[in-house]
Amino acid sequence: MASQSPLCTVFVDRFTDGILDPSKPMAGPVKDGGHIVANTAPGCWGPMITPELKGGHEVTVPVAVEGAQPGDAIAVRIKDITVTSVATASGTDTCPDPNRFRGDPYVAKQCPSCGAYHPTSVCQGIGQGAVRCASCGAEVSPFAFVHGYTVAFDHERGMAVTLDKAGAERVARDSRRYSAKPDHSVQHPILTFAPADLVGVATRLRPFLGQLGTMPALPFPDSHNAGDFATFLVGAPHEYAKTDGELASRTDGHMDINKVRAGAVVICPVKVEGGGVYVGDMHAFQGNGEIAGHTADVAGLVTLQVHVIKGLRLDGPILLPLVEDLPHLAKPLSPEEKKKARLLAAQWGLQGIEEDAPVCFIGTGPTLNDAVNSGLERAAKVLEMSVEEVKNRATIAGSVDIGRAPGVVTVTFRCPVDRLEKIGILPFVREQYGP
Repeated sequence: MASQSPLCTVFVDRFTDGILDPSKPMAGPVKDGGHIVANTAPGCWGPMITPELKGGHEVTVPVAVEGAQPGDAIAVRIKDITVTSVATASGTDTCPDPNRFRGDPYVAKQCPSCGAYHPTSVCQGIGQGAVRCASCGAEVSPFAFVHGYTVAFDHERGMAVTLDKAGAERVARDSRRYSAKPDHSVQHPILTFAPADLVGVATRLRPFLGQLGTMPALPFPDSHNAGDFATFLVGAPHEYAKTDGELASRTDGHMDINKVRAGAVVICPVKVEGGGVYVGDMHAFQGNGEIAGHTADVAGLVTLQVHVIKGLRLDGPILLPLVEDLPHLAKPLSPEEKKKARLLAAQWGLQGIEEDAPVCFIGTGPTLNDAVNSGLERAAKVLEMSVEEVKNRATIAGSVDIGRAPGVVTVTFRCPVDRLEKIGILPFVREQYGP
């Protein structure tokens, strides 16, 4: 953890090499209650095709938070998200040559010709063969598109449209400008590949953060700091291999949940001194599930506010979405609904109705079923309920929804406020949803 005096605001424009490593220095520290302002790089595809990066993403250097100790939690308010990219590209992927990586194409890239591990690379021209080994000139991107698209945004960053081949190639020739890649980012912009399999499809922007979390207790590739991707590390043939037991050191910062947007609060576990808040993998839009495996990764500016919650020990994040993002049954009851419910309760001899408020637990695992069980168990453990009670509450006053395939879900339900008060998050819930 950084040792200098804590700052009210920490500005971050530097990035990791793809590895979240608790042995490396953090930025900051930032004061408890202070702000982090970050200039983030595009998340998935650019780092995926850049062999110098070791984690599949390019996230900001983590920031230490004053007073955060293992066994605490950090509440992160997302104050603002602004997309700076003018265009991006994405699509479904394939790995055309297994000789370009050692077991995991996100983590262990190598040159298939000279054998260099994480070789320095350059871009030559445009198209899917553009990324080349700087030493021998061989193609080195471990990933290619099966079906891809290039998408451009309007000036207000409210609407987007997919481009034809001519438009995609025009953007590819000036990819750094259109991607708004930050100065200290080393990735090759994915716009260089110029995919154009979808043409003239219009959609809306609603940006969110695919990566928002805290430093794991052991070194993890950033894209693998999640219960589904982390399973690829068990017994892997590279230096970041993990045992099953070591996977518990992760913090599940890689969620790809589209509710993690401006106005939401993410309550993150603290597993190392200072916590280490990092951010990245901003998406311009995404339907639930990120079913294509990837979406429109963009650069952008993010403002976060952080608060330490002492003694709240978490295995994974808690999310407080915007009211409009809550499932129908999990939304707070209106005054009129409460009035009707109290009258109904009185007719049946009850003294009143339970005072409750929404809460959302993130569950992750190798499959969606594993992720559901993870979310239920995390909620039960933190709130001191049985899993059966959580199941019932999520069924009659909540919902379980897919965040990302294959293994991230949200378990959302209205919870008794005395439980939320006991664990120290009621002030954040009240601020988010009202009294």
